[in-house]
Amino acid sequence: MAMAIRCFRHLPSLLYRSSFAVTRGLPQAPAGCPALPLDGCRQCVHQMLLTRQLATKKAKGKGQTQARVNISAALVEDIINLEETSEDMQAVVEALKEDFSRNLGVRTSPGALDHIIVVTKDGKFPLNQLGQISQKSPQLLIVNMTNFPESTAAATKAIRESGMNLNPEVDGTIIRVPIPKVTREHRESLAKLAKQSTNKSKEALRKVRSKSINQVKKFKNKVSEDTIWLLEKQIQQMADSAAAEMDKLLAAKTKELLG
Repeated sequence: MAMAIRCFRHLPSLLYRSSFAVTRGLPQAPAGCPALPLDGCRQCVHQMLLTRQLATKKAKGKGQTQARVNISAALVEDIINLEETSEDMQAVVEALKEDFSRNLGVRTSPGALDHIIVVTKDGKFPLNQLGQISQKSPQLLIVNMTNFPESTAAATKAIRESGMNLNPEVDGTIIRVPIPKVTREHRESLAKLAKQSTNKSKEALRKVRSKSINQVKKFKNKVSEDTIWLLEKQIQQMADSAAAEMDKLLAAKTKELLG
């Protein structure tokens, strides 16, 4: 096992030394520690001790403290790739941003129809792969289904059920999509969709968190319980941060839609 994991085995006894002992200097690396030439074990312990310092503040009304950890990704790379976990969580946030921008604007544009999913007998496809979407006027979008005429009915159904308050009209292989007036009811409908999209994104975020925590738990017999606890807390902090960013996006979009 890599250096970081070997060093972590000695953490339980070291992490619980008194603060006085810490200030007097860290213990020497145990015999056989592969990090001995660089005094690496002491460095690992020092890093973990630093991350256990509490950036505390009173929890409102409860008199409790909120611990925050910040583990160096390099120290635990043999257990889990924290950078990859962070990227996966941020990807969920970015997808929500894209959804808000593309599909939940007050004004409907041709691009808003691109990724409406059409269910056909051959599978599921984005609308822009089946039809040519254009804007004939500020109040009318056109979807030309000439290349896939057999999917016209399915495309019409997908547009109508997209949640965008659209009522398409079919003329042969041409689908006309009148753009609705921007009414208060329409704005409220979009705000409701924004809330639904945020909830779906949070569910996706929870899946990323659970996957990462399960990865960490695979090492429960190889590293200390304290190490597992720290990693789980770090992952939860990352998820909480991403969820908070989603809440800010939702609040901004709701304000944009409803004023």
